[in-house]
Amino acid sequence: MVTAPSDTSLETYEGQFGPFVITADDRREVMIYRCGLAIAAFSFALGVMLLRLGNGSTGLLWTISGCYLTMWLGLGISLWFIHIYLKPLHQALQGLWLAGGLASLGIAIGVPGPLALTAYEQPLSILGIGFTFAAMTGIFIKEAFCFNRLETKFLVPLVPSLLLTHMAQAMPSHIGQGLLIAWAVLFVIFALRKLMQPIPPDIGDKSVFEHLKQKRQANI
Repeated sequence: MVTAPSDTSLETYEGQFGPFVITADDRREVMIYRCGLAIAAFSFALGVMLLRLGNGSTGLLWTISGCYLTMWLGLGISLWFIHIYLKPLHQALQGLWLAGGLASLGIAIGVPGPLALTAYEQPLSILGIGFTFAAMTGIFIKEAFCFNRLETKFLVPLVPSLLLTHMAQAMPSHIGQGLLIAWAVLFVIFALRKLMQPIPPDIGDKSVFEHLKQKRQANI
């Protein structure tokens, strides 16, 4: 747990393994992380809204597929700048994100038509596209664990459950649409709350990062 001194203008904090200083670069990284989340959340919400209110035309489905691309890019930005103590976990989330993007690209090239339509008509395509959402769920798990976010506690089981039931074609469409809307709303709430959260907690205890770095170097 990070304990700040009484004079917070010093930007010096007492960590588990000693004092550390929060720099302007640290703050900038957190803001980029949060902006990436906002891009992903609002892109996803826009895609869901278009799906719900649109007429299902080919042009609309291409636009929804574009929303997925923007969401994927936003997640990538966030996963580049997110602060996670365990480097292997951080790399694993980045790997899931990259796998999801490559799988989505392969499906988009291999199957004619909008990716959004393919994901709906061919549920097994989720086996590839789903890696993107696995990375997203990893962010939700991290935020639920670190900050006890109520919305992420709902999103953690909701995202994989909805994808798996769609893949198994085991959920009535009207229920699936309702859960998709709930996902979009909770994701936007999460992103907005992150934008308003104080920055230092998202940076974490830099003394822990340094301690783990020294341990890795000692084991080389």
